[in-house]
Amino acid sequence: REIKILQNLSGGPNIVALLDVVRDSQSKTPSLIFEHVNNTDFRTLYPKFQDIDVRYYVYELLKALDFCHSKGIMHRDVKPHNVMIDHENRKLRLIDWGLAEFYHAGTEYNVRVASRYFKGPELLVDFQEYDYSLDMWSLGAMFASMIFRKEPFFHGNSNSDQLVKIAKVLGTEDLFDYLDKYDIELDDDILGRFPKKSWHAFVTSENQRFVSNDALDFLDKLLRYDHQERLTAKEAMAHQYFAPVRQAEAADLQNTNNH
Repeated sequence: REIKILQNLSGGPNIVALLDVVRDSQSKTPSLIFEHVNNTDFRTLYPKFQDIDVRYYVYELLKALDFCHSKGIMHRDVKPHNVMIDHENRKLRLIDWGLAEFYHAGTEYNVRVASRYFKGPELLVDFQEYDYSLDMWSLGAMFASMIFRKEPFFHGNSNSDQLVKIAKVLGTEDLFDYLDKYDIELDDDILGRFPKKSWHAFVTSENQRFVSNDALDFLDKLLRYDHQERLTAKEAMAHQYFAPVRQAEAADLQNTNNH
């Protein structure tokens, strides 16, 4: 499946390139040969970023997600470990398509996907009819950790605790509305009652250089319980937060065309 998906995505923007598949003559086990990316571990790299770098790389990641979603594919494991960045060449690649799946409307999917800190609420409440918007939650959780310098942003010790950590930020009122809307049953005892926190509550002197009204508005439109309310990748790319990136990209094109 991973090979088929990578072949479908071949040549797409910021999708890691599958160069070859070699099979062991005895076991017939396939090995996938990918392009090399001179990646710096995100724990080392992200603290070095300026505000414009965060905007640039998230925009580059959105290009990959918009492309794979347009091809009918959900990645289902978006997280920093799966985003390779060669900062010197300002090159980003979305890797590890091992959990990716083709999307068909109305299909029930396995909720045992994604890594705990990046699992959308739909996975944590066992809602199987999820879609591309799962990737947008994971992107939101990743983005929150980048702008607030808190890694991971939602730090649960188990899947049920992960939902509690989310509820302590987004509040329980919207969670119960979401559960009602989709007729989802949840064990009452795992949650207390929590008010919704303001995104401004996470701003500190250490992270304020990454935070702006546009950044918080963008984050707020990704981290929604109701997957139908989240921005799509295409909508996300048009958000005001990326205006400086779009302007720089347009200027680069202008320069290229003028030479």
